[in-house]
Amino acid sequence: MSERPDEAKITVFGSFLRAHQQVSEVLNKNLVSERGISLPWYDVLFQLSVAEGGRLRLQELAERVLYSRSGLTRLVDRMETAGLISREPCAHDKRGTFAVLTPLGKRELRRSAPGHLRGIEENFFANLSDEDVAVLGRAMSKVLEATKCATQSAGVEAR
Repeated sequence: MSERPDEAKITVFGSFLRAHQQVSEVLNKNLVSERGISLPWYDVLFQLSVAEGGRLRLQELAERVLYSRSGLTRLVDRMETAGLISREPCAHDKRGTFAVLTPLGKRELRRSAPGHLRGIEENFFANLSDEDVAVLGRAMSKVLEATKCATQSAGVEAR
């Protein structure tokens, strides 16, 4: 590659990465201090809450959460021990296992959501105009669609 990288694009991409990291750290800190759960735990609870029947196969959950696949098994173990989720065997696939949102998990999500949503508003959206949100939404949709196609063609499961 002989072409010099576009400095503006590199700067924007670096800002995107730093913003994601910093906002995630603040949201995690808030959840831990207010509710005693981490952002990955909240994400698992949320993903299960929007899934049909409050359940997802572990493989499907791994595709949806903002957490490494390698750490997901340990995270699910800890959440199961805490009573927030349970595991159930998949009836039609003996190798498959479902993660299921428990009543306690539903309550924890319901209790955690207002503070978490407030944190998103204060640490992300409060800094953007309505126009910024619309532009960012269109841009992220384009990036997600392109990376979805690229990961599928490379044999990698899309998130």
